[in-house]
Amino acid sequence: MKKEVFKNSTDAPLHWSQQKEQAAGYWHIKFLLILFRLFPVIILRILAFPVGFFYFLFSKKGRTESKRFLAKAASFISDPKMAKKCRSPLGSLRHIVSFSLTLVGKIESWGGKLHFKNIRFHDDDIGELTADLENGKGVFLITSHLGTIELLRALVSFNRTGVSRKIPVTAIFDVNVNSNFSRMMKELNPESVDIIGANEIGPDTVILLEEKLEAGGIVTIAADRTGADEAEKNLLIPFLGEEAPFSPGAFYMAALMKAPVYFIFALRRGDISIRSEYDMHVHKSTLSLECSRKERFQKSSSLAASFVTLLESYCKEYPFQWYNFYDFWSKEV
Repeated sequence: MKKEVFKNSTDAPLHWSQQKEQAAGYWHIKFLLILFRLFPVIILRILAFPVGFFYFLFSKKGRTESKRFLAKAASFISDPKMAKKCRSPLGSLRHIVSFSLTLVGKIESWGGKLHFKNIRFHDDDIGELTADLENGKGVFLITSHLGTIELLRALVSFNRTGVSRKIPVTAIFDVNVNSNFSRMMKELNPESVDIIGANEIGPDTVILLEEKLEAGGIVTIAADRTGADEAEKNLLIPFLGEEAPFSPGAFYMAALMKAPVYFIFALRRGDISIRSEYDMHVHKSTLSLECSRKERFQKSSSLAASFVTLLESYCKEYPFQWYNFYDFWSKEV
């Protein structure tokens, strides 16, 4: 296991992408893949409990950041039973075990073993998303680290969306932080997604993404983590009672693409249930992104505010499925 590093030599907090934590390395994930291929998925879900307990015991950072978030979220949760769970001394254990189960869910999704019947869609904008894709439109999906962000991408990869055509997917994320997971995806499903590093975005990349959307593809990005060099540019938006930094890049890119924008949340019905059942929530942005260059920043800021409102709403309902284990409200990380 890797040692945790919280601060740099000047004692200032490191950005989340630079923090080394007790996370699984490639060979740990490789071992999970071997188990995944040899045994029923239920075995991995059962193993997730002792793995989560081990992480809880030995990751001081994990416990600290979990407690920080749960204490803040508890004040805004209307369900007294859920608020009590957040304030419980064992709340962090529940939170970390939930995180361990999510890794199994990712493997299950990308391994093609997730049954479509285990996903419950709601009376929201899923019909419009399906119609846009069926009609050959490209769509821009904005996700978060609340719940299982890979779920819809995996469904698309295995053509389990109810759409009659194959849909290419391009995912934008920090490939340096997620390198082990990227290798895992390629091993499970070599033709899964095209991956573009978040730090590689430039004029040529923007043109490439526009072409992919014009060809009817999906572009997806998680919008709840900031870039390492963007502290002065971050949007400060109220989130659970305090202003939190959000990167403007994801929202500006969405406004730039001029494609339908959807906010997607895939959440397990039970935080620590061994049953792999999900609720999929789909919300289409109502903002018109047809605007001049001068208006684009204002539009992207409004898009960010809409996203954060939804993110906060689902955090109150599913606090134990929030997987940002760092001080999310710090203006320095």
